[in-house]
Amino acid sequence: MSLFKRDKTSTSDNGGQANLARLALNSIHDGVMITDKSGVVKFINPAAIAMTECGSFENATGLSYNMLIRLQSKEGRELSENENPLVQAMNTNQPLEHFVACLIGVSSGKVIPIALSVTPADDGQGDRVITFRNVTKELAEEGEQAEFISTASHEMRTPVATIDGYLSLALNPQTATIDERARGYLSAAQAASKHLGKLFQDLLDVTKLDDGRIRPHLMPMEMVGAIKQISDAHAMRAAEAKINYRFGSDDPSAFSNARHLEQVVYGFVDPDFLREIMDNLIDNAIKYTPTGGSIYVNVRGDGDRVLINVTDTGIGISSEDIGHIFQKFYRADNSDTREIGGTGLGLYLVKQRVESMGGRVWAESGFGEGSTFFVSLPRITGEEYEKRMIVIRNQQALQAQAAAPAPVQPAPAATPPAPPVAPVSPPVAPPAPTQPQTQPQQNINQNGGTR
Repeated sequence: MSLFKRDKTSTSDNGGQANLARLALNSIHDGVMITDKSGVVKFINPAAIAMTECGSFENATGLSYNMLIRLQSKEGRELSENENPLVQAMNTNQPLEHFVACLIGVSSGKVIPIALSVTPADDGQGDRVITFRNVTKELAEEGEQAEFISTASHEMRTPVATIDGYLSLALNPQTATIDERARGYLSAAQAASKHLGKLFQDLLDVTKLDDGRIRPHLMPMEMVGAIKQISDAHAMRAAEAKINYRFGSDDPSAFSNARHLEQVVYGFVDPDFLREIMDNLIDNAIKYTPTGGSIYVNVRGDGDRVLINVTDTGIGISSEDIGHIFQKFYRADNSDTREIGGTGLGLYLVKQRVESMGGRVWAESGFGEGSTFFVSLPRITGEEYEKRMIVIRNQQALQAQAAAPAPVQPAPAATPPAPPVAPVSPPVAPPAPTQPQTQPQQNINQNGGTR
């Protein structure tokens, strides 16, 4: 039965409500698509028909949603199922909020930016409601705002750094002599200047990733060892705060089985982004966990995904706040959080970086019950890891070869100089042979006289 058709048992009021619902969905500018639990389209409104370019209601109904909603990243790469948050939300029947991607038109291939959400329907049948809207104008306005924020943040970092430098000199006993009261004032001022400097840095990072100036450089990585190395760097800070830290699991019995920690899981991630994600999540866990509490970090393979969780026994997050904690500048407003400093950008940065790598992040919590933050990232097989590493090593070898200076050819050995040659006189022609001189023969006549 169609979602908006009356059956024979429906009252006239229910029929009127269905007609109103249809009228409302047909008149809004946001695309709306309703699927069954298998992802088959049951309803699509005119706005969604126009944006997907499917042509008509009849063309869309009965098809799988992923034949109509094809997404690509901001960089122009079509998202595979493994890195598509929409697919993950539909497969797990989990909500998805404000995922920004580019929708590829079915007919023309035209690309438009959309903000997409998934809401599981509370109808007992497993239906899902997919909504999306064109955010071209919003992104243009955000780009202008980001440019202003980026410029202002960059310009303000210099005077803040100068203030912090002078405060450091004033607090240094080797450069200044001050009493304890003045030291307290200056220490508070320095803490405020550092907080302001971090706010400007976070603003710069946000705007750079928003407008595409920072892009992930993905590479194969063994995830368990990498996450453990990053997490263990926070162990000393947790110990100073008298918080128990453990890598592996929040179940102590799991440590009786060494294989639990020896699972080898490979991912395809940006190492710098991964470090920023984990630093932010663990930093939050330490800040919001009171003395005597515990923090657990774990990594495991979950099908074709790498699943990371950071669990704490801290103050938790209320149901009203948990849907907004990944929004820019959002901070839960209660007596516990007011005492803890923060920029309201940490979790937004986490969400940005996770989604730029084709992942998804979400939280499970209750106020006063602790929190668990989950990060799901694309997983690769051991064979694929080895193939990608061979490619990277070959590229590095070629780059090193290209950067190496050209070998200097040795100069040829010098030959000893030839001994001087005496000048040769021109050859002298031999004298012409001389004819023997003969006396002229005299003719003697018979009477002895000459003629």
